[in-house]
Amino acid sequence: MPFDFSIPTIDPLERALQPELQLAIDRKTKPPGSLGQLERVALQLGLIQQSVAPVVRRPAMIVFAGDHGIAHAGVSPYPQAVTAQMVLNFLAGGAAINAFCRLNDMMLEVVNAGVASELPSHRQLVDMPIALGTRSFLDGPAMSGAQLAQAMAAGAARVEHHARHGTNVIGFGEMGIANTSSAACLMQRLCGLPLEVCVGRGTGLDDAGLARKREILARALVRHPMAADPLETLAVFGGFEIAMMTGAYLAAARSRMLILVDGFIATAALLVAQAVAPAVLDYCVFSHASDETGHRAMLERLHARPLLALDLRLGEGTGAALALPLVRAAAAFLGEMATFDAAGVSDRA
Repeated sequence: MPFDFSIPTIDPLERALQPELQLAIDRKTKPPGSLGQLERVALQLGLIQQSVAPVVRRPAMIVFAGDHGIAHAGVSPYPQAVTAQMVLNFLAGGAAINAFCRLNDMMLEVVNAGVASELPSHRQLVDMPIALGTRSFLDGPAMSGAQLAQAMAAGAARVEHHARHGTNVIGFGEMGIANTSSAACLMQRLCGLPLEVCVGRGTGLDDAGLARKREILARALVRHPMAADPLETLAVFGGFEIAMMTGAYLAAARSRMLILVDGFIATAALLVAQAVAPAVLDYCVFSHASDETGHRAMLERLHARPLLALDLRLGEGTGAALALPLVRAAAAFLGEMATFDAAGVSDRA
């Protein structure tokens, strides 16, 4: 499959500063390790920024929206029209991700990656559709190599836009009816796990609907031979929003941003990104463990430790937005908390 997208070089974190950072963390007025995962996040943030006083600047959330041809096979209880309807809800400020971004002072941008209908102009919408939805991967690849390259480059360009405006913490969300089907197929092929481990109820399938979804996706997997290249796998089973998110992960790591990873769909895109550029994981903080079947297995495959476990399965970037205050807390204790010496507090013997 022809493909013309240059994978950026992502440098692993430089760790020469780690002893100094760890000492700064350990000398705060607390028992060593007593702030738990916040200490791990503070260390990671300090290494990304190469500073013992890291800061969170202009945090941003990009929600990529796109439709999937596989939706017409009946893998979701919701009609495809809900994708565009939810995008309008985002633009009106009425979705969960709007509420959480407002609450946490997080800039929100919505990107039309390939919704299957026209959308109105709006100051919060970046309209750059690759097509009016992907093809059904029951019939052939969801997208061409050229479309995949275009989508990945577009996702990277949005991250670069925010980097130019000072963003150093970013999260990615998604909206697309049937995108759990794409994510499940990507997971099965990239992780080599049984399909039943990868396929969940998505937006609320009943038992009969779940059985039908598994049967449809099993047929789709048989339809397409195993690809050696993870990007070819993405072209076969992915969505335009997932492809844009994959390019966005790579660009964010290259720009040395801390990346807040959301749930099942967002982690499926990350599976692709880390397969082509393993160092991307150095820049990722895993926000939460989703209640969608398969997500915990994804996290285990990536050796990830999520910050939250709230039984979320909404998508939109909601888990990433909810985790942002914890990143701010990690930066705050490292930058503002007194040391034993400065506070005149006796350290342990």
